Amino acid sequence: MTTFALIHGGGGSAFDWHLLEAELHRRGHDTVAVDLPMSEPGAGLWDYADAVVRAAGGRRPLVVVAHSWGGFVGPLVCARTEAAALVLVTAMIPAPGEAPASWWERSGHPDPGIEDEYELYLHDVPRDLGDRVLAHDRALAEKMSMDRAYHEPWPLASWPDVPTRYLLCRDDRFFTPEFVRRHVAERLGVTPEEMPGSHMAMLSRPAELADHLVRVLPAA
Repeated sequence: MTTFALIHGGGGSAFDWHLLEAELHRRGHDTVAVDLPMSEPGAGLWDYADAVVRAAGGRRPLVVVAHSWGGFVGPLVCARTEAAALVLVTAMIPAPGEAPASWWERSGHPDPGIEDEYELYLHDVPRDLGDRVLAHDRALAEKMSMDRAYHEPWPLASWPDVPTRYLLCRDDRFFTPEFVRRHVAERLGVTPEEMPGSHMAMLSRPAELADHLVRVLPAA
């Protein structure tokens, strides 16, 4: 049994992962999904990572899964643990010394030009589920205070020594396939794997995402 540590994106929450968690449990695996301490004004990137490390509690083997803004946190978790693998799911890829606030311009991320949150992030998620997730995450976002973490330089001098895979979602309107392929090549020098789905594929295609994650499991 493998434990998957699931790291949500900015403005998201552990609730975003609930359908994927059910799929991984059906496949005989354990999951840890934690709300990052985004409501704590003094919390920095290491504090976010350590919240995940504490929740994982030393369970092995551990696969770290980071979504969107969580790409700044996932590698830090790997630096604090003996992770078997890191999977970036339509995620930001930080460079040493780069603050999340600087990533948008430095990466060349294009403005998607879509104002409606449902259409931008959740367009292939059933509307009732999408509305529930948005309402849940907005309630948490009202308490959010990410000033330190958002402007703090990413603290690692290099990428952690852990097998890393990137999963591109072909229907993502926020991190579009064209942008992601270039970003992954520039930052990691690899070719991303691809699956259908929007930016929130863990809600629209949880079974397919679970199948992709299970493929990274270390050999017994």
